[in-house]
Amino acid sequence: MDNLMGLLRIKVKRGINLAIRDVCSSDPYVVVNMAKQMATFNAMVVDFNWLKALCIVCEEYLNSFCDQLLLLSALAMASNLVLIDGLLQKLKTRVVKKDVNPEWNEDLTLSIADSNLPIHLTVYDHDTFSLDDRMGDAEFDIKPFIEAVKMRLEGLPDGTIITKVPASRTNCLSEESCVVLKDGKVVQDLCLRLRNVECGEVEIQLQWINVPGSRGLNMAY
Repeated sequence: MDNLMGLLRIKVKRGINLAIRDVCSSDPYVVVNMAKQMATFNAMVVDFNWLKALCIVCEEYLNSFCDQLLLLSALAMASNLVLIDGLLQKLKTRVVKKDVNPEWNEDLTLSIADSNLPIHLTVYDHDTFSLDDRMGDAEFDIKPFIEAVKMRLEGLPDGTIITKVPASRTNCLSEESCVVLKDGKVVQDLCLRLRNVECGEVEIQLQWINVPGSRGLNMAY
């Protein structure tokens, strides 16, 4: 708790015109994680060593590191987990079958220790008998949102725009993003343009959750 600033709730709303990875559609889901930060909230974290040990036991059946990686990925998918930076973390949406304009409306919650680190979002196409295909990724900065939360403007009228983040070549925003007051809370809606793919956008919303006993936002890096 000493390093924890608070929790970032990311509402993954929907995907727009996502790429086709199957015959005529895709089975997309979204994975969210924070760059270089291992800790997550509302996530199941499993020691990576037990999977390595399993690979050693099965060594005579695994001819290469690629075979081991395939085994790890298969185990991760079987356990409904996501392999991220050497840890298995369950921080993803459900799979929406055969839909390139899926609606998830699911909350994913990250514990934040450093607000300077960007958030990564990746869309995958779920496959039953092979590794899941990537359907693009995006990255976004939470510093403007954090600065707005620190202003403590909850008493202003509902719908008040606190700050605006313009879309540019240096970010993944497909349009201007506004940090606003909604139902007495500071929220930010973002429409993210996916990279490394032929098409696709994902709409999300950010909301901050204070945690009693954490160091809070006033001691941000």
